[in-house]
Amino acid sequence: MRRMTATELGAVGVPVDDAARSLSFTWDSIRVPIIAPILGTAVFLCAVMSTMMFAERVYMAIVIVYVRARGMKRYTKYDHLDEVKDEIERTHRHPKVLVQIPMFNEREVYKLSIGAVCSLSWPSNKLVVQVLDDSTNEVLRELVEMECQKWVSKGVNVKYQNRKNRNGYKAGALKEGLQKQYVSDCEYVVIFDADFQPEEDFLWKTIPFFLKNPELGLVQARWKFVNADECIMTRIQEMSLDYHFAVEQEVGSSTCEFFGFNGTAGVWKIQAINDAGGWKDRTTVEDMDLAVRASLKGWKFLFVGDVSVKNELPSTYKAYRFQQHRWSCGPANLFRKMTREIMLCEKVSRWKKLYVIYDFFFVRKIVAHWLTFFFYCIVIPAHVMVPEVKLPKLMAIYFPATITLLNAACTVRSLHLLVFWILFENVMSLHRSKATIIGLLEANRVNEWVVTEKLGNAMKQKSTSRPSKKQKYRFTDRIHVWEIVVGFFLLHCAVYDLLYGKNHFYAYLILQAGAFFVMGFGYVGTIVPT
Repeated sequence: MRRMTATELGAVGVPVDDAARSLSFTWDSIRVPIIAPILGTAVFLCAVMSTMMFAERVYMAIVIVYVRARGMKRYTKYDHLDEVKDEIERTHRHPKVLVQIPMFNEREVYKLSIGAVCSLSWPSNKLVVQVLDDSTNEVLRELVEMECQKWVSKGVNVKYQNRKNRNGYKAGALKEGLQKQYVSDCEYVVIFDADFQPEEDFLWKTIPFFLKNPELGLVQARWKFVNADECIMTRIQEMSLDYHFAVEQEVGSSTCEFFGFNGTAGVWKIQAINDAGGWKDRTTVEDMDLAVRASLKGWKFLFVGDVSVKNELPSTYKAYRFQQHRWSCGPANLFRKMTREIMLCEKVSRWKKLYVIYDFFFVRKIVAHWLTFFFYCIVIPAHVMVPEVKLPKLMAIYFPATITLLNAACTVRSLHLLVFWILFENVMSLHRSKATIIGLLEANRVNEWVVTEKLGNAMKQKSTSRPSKKQKYRFTDRIHVWEIVVGFFLLHCAVYDLLYGKNHFYAYLILQAGAFFVMGFGYVGTIVPT
């Protein structure tokens, strides 16, 4: 049955408020000639992006299944590792290794990281631990230096370095660290962020890969999360990152020996860093920047998924938002800066250039964010109010369902949280898509660098220590305006669909609106349980 317009209602004597009648009349007059063509174009563009995303995820799934079924993970091909280890121990010719720990006001975790790195199993005369402390808190600087001195007294070669400024942020600290005189005879550099805790045998599981493979420039280990069970937000983060390591990094390593360096828990051949032009601070993803440049120079990368390093996930929504802004804005900005250089590079194959430009950058770093927000949070909700625009179920239901299941398959223990993961990721896509646009346009906040807050692994602390007081938040800190605005938009579309729609999208829209409101009013990731 056709819904009567405000004009028709007034004509038959139904009392209608003047303001409501005027608004309804305006909507009726612009819906068909203006809104419908715009929304139809948006549906077409989103259908194209959805097809791209679906094809990319299916391709990756096929590759990873084939690699695992055939036992063809690239690091399993290095069958001479045991011989290399035996030779090193027999001849005592251990390569000299530099370990860098960049940190900035890391009060909660500095002892954990320094202690773990200083406990690495490697000859003390072949290991240099470099603590790159950019902290602005003078008291904390003294504490970090005292911790370094404690390990020096135990025979570990620890160098404490601090700067008067934060030029270049992390990239600047790493670059200056490599320029020290005592680093000149080091062959490899290992990087651990301040919350990472490697196992004692980490170097024995990574360094041998380099010794008989001179073309190898990077060995990347996997991340293992010590606080994944802390709250629902950390469980959801674990689901996304498990897919990144288990599939994205593995596929890149196995197919074209390229993937994005994760900035930590990796070993670089110093020659590869120098050959690529060293660290640069032109974007907020200096790790990815270095990886792309090194790859264009012909260096090969290896992801070793069997080696994992413990670290911490952001426990607050504020910290996670800042992290995701950097992780989304930086790649988009790097894509803008390096596309032409990648296309003109003559040292890599056309297949590898296509993989880096299309798959690694365009689909994963741009299309994925835009599609998630604009399609699922704007276009699909809006189409329920414009019946003239048809939405293919293939794009709206079946493709997203397939993509979601492929992602969730990497974290089986959290399958019961799948609905929460979908809703949370859609909320975060608001910030990721905005950050991507900022990166592409080099707009305000393009070079914003906020260090992710860390709380430390409470389970590792002494049982005698008192639990920290709950952090107090001001009302303005809890309220996130953009989430609330989108929540009201989704709720309006849900009510409209419930009253007049035929496709039952209101069930999804109500849930998604609820997720935006929950995040917008600060009910997730505000108070961290102790």
